[in-house]
Parts: sequence; C-alpha cells; structure tokens
Amino acid sequence: TYLLRREFEEHDCELRSLNDRGDGSPEGDLTDGILDQLAKYERAKIAERSRRGKLRKAREGKLIPSPTPDYGFDYSGTRDNYVVDEEKMQVVRRIFRMVGAEGDSLNGVKKTFDREGIPTPRGSRYWGNTFIQRVVTDDVYKPHTFEEVKALVSPEVASRLDPDKSYGVWWFNRRRRTEKQVSEIASDGRRRYVRRSTTTQKPKEEWVAIPVPDAGIPREWVDRAREAVSDNVKFSRAGGRFWELSGLMKCSECGRGMLGNSPPNASRKKVYHYYRCRTRHMEGTEACSMWKNIRAGEAERAVWSFVTDLLLNPDALREGLDEMMRRELATNHGNPEEEAAVWFDRLVEADSRRANFQ
Repeated sequence: TYLLRREFEEHDCELRSLNDRGDGSPEGDLTDGILDQLAKYERAKIAERSRRGKLRKAREGKLIPSPTPDYGFDYSGTRDNYVVDEEKMQVVRRIFRMVGAEGDSLNGVKKTFDREGIPTPRGSRYWGNTFIQRVVTDDVYKPHTFEEVKALVSPEVASRLDPDKSYGVWWFNRRRRTEKQVSEIASDGRRRYVRRSTTTQKPKEEWVAIPVPDAGIPREWVDRAREAVSDNVKFSRAGGRFWELSGLMKCSECGRGMLGNSPPNASRKKVYHYYRCRTRHMEGTEACSMWKNIRAGEAERAVWSFVTDLLLNPDALREGLDEMMRRELATNHGNPEEEAAVWFDRLVEADSRRANFQ
C-alpha cells in the first residue's frame, strides 16, 4: 500500500495536469478514475481509524455520543456519559409503571399520552407503540447491580464504579452499518451519486457494555413490563393487507412516503383502505397541508392501468430501452483496451521499483 501511494503521489502533478485538460481524452478519463480510487481509499482509511477509536473509547467505559441521547437522559459536560434529565425521565418511569405495575398495554399508554398532550421525544403530537416498546426493552433503563455490570466490563472500568450503586447499560457495537456510493442516471441523462446503506445485527459477543447512571426505575417494574410485551407482534393496519404502493407513493406537499391506513367503520362491515400523509399522521395536522386521504383501490387501479398500457406497447418499451442504452453509453469513459495497456505498464513499473527496493 505504501509503494502504491508513493507511486500515485509522484505522478500527482502529471495526473492533475491531465485532469485539467477537460477534453474528454482517454488520459483525462483515466486520471478521473485514479483520483476517484485515491479518494475512496482515503475515505476507507478515515472510517477505519474512526471505528477503531470509538471502539477503544467504548472499552474504556466512555459513551459514544450520537446526535440525540436516549430519552430521559442528557450528555454530561464531557459528553462521554449520561446524566438523568428528571423532567423527561418522569415520563419514562410512568411508562414502566403503567405497563409493569398497572397492567396497561402499549396502545393504552400511547392513547393516554396523546390525550394528555405529552410531547414525544421529537416534539410531535402523537406517540408510537414501537418507540414505547423500545423503551421497555432497552437495557439503559434497567437497573443492574455492581456484580452484573462487573461481569460485562473490563477490570479498569469496574474499578471506577461504586459497588453500592446500580447502573444502566448502554450497548455499543451492536450493529454493523455498511455504506457505499453508487451512481445512477437521472431523468435528464446526467450521472448522480447516491449513498446506499445496509444494517445488520452483530453477535452479542461483540457488543461493548458501557455503564450509565441508574434511571431510578424499580427492577420489578422493568421485568414485568418486558414480560408483558415479550409476545407482542407488529400490528397490521389492514389485517395483513399487502399495500401495493407502499414506499412508492409520495406526498405531493412534503415529499414523504404515504402511509397505509384502514380506519374502523362501525356502521358498515366493509373496510376501506386509504393512503395518507405520514408526516401529517405522525407530527400533527400543522406539519403538512396534505389533508386528503387517497383511496387505495382507486390509486392502485390507476397505477396498474398505466403499467399495463406501458407493457402492452412494445414501441414505447423499445424507445425506453434505447434511451436507457444511449444514457449508459454516454456515461462510459475511455477505451477499455487502452486503459488495460496503461495499467499493465504501471504494474510492470511497480514490480521494477519493488525489485529495486528489495
């Protein structure tokens, strides 16, 4: 890697002079590719160094701050641990009391908070069952004894803890998020770059435990609340109906994806399905002016009719494929044979230099 970087650095002035030509020559196209690979290599190295630094910090018992802390907590002055935000933590304790001690359901907690006008963590109007369940199952709110925490952290971290206190556990390194940048052809024929990411769960052996202050919630409330939601499954708004346009239909006002909804109708046995604005539903009527709910049947029939007409028209399909091929050919850079010859010469020269170094 060192030799390759030296090779690229020695030719940096030459590559930049070629890149500044802007005449569409193969040399300029090759320069673009080399500089892109250099930038990609540097980004990968920066990401790897950041990952190692965060992992080392977490193993030292220091919390890795994110844009927003867990609900009910705030960051300390050094931003390496939590402090309890009593005003918000009262809401969290009420969730555990209602579910774990009083036997309320998650939906009952949601309706109570909505009725009382308690703002959500993001300041919106309506609470979500998913967030409430996430709070119930999060170890950051569960009190752990010193012995339990000691078994999860290193001896150096355990030596800084008070044996007479209990702690919550904030987990680091639980998920692996992979990002990559891909190119797409826009409607105007230009190439644009977008980022795609995938998230996977890591084995529990790789998780790193970080002790945080106790949230002040009784252990029996936490255990009963978790037991109450252990068999919960995600609720379907339409009895398991498949929403054909889910993720495809966007709100014309805010641009956010439309949400499928099937409101109950006591006067009629027939159930009607609608698409409505997700922003307006989650954040209140003031967040988006798209007040109309779109009938699912009408929207899906209109889209299917358009797709069917397109599929039954071979001339339109052929024109679309030809246009796609023209755009793809327009974005190709350089001559593959010439590029292969240039790279072969570079490899021969690199082998020669390596032999000289040896």
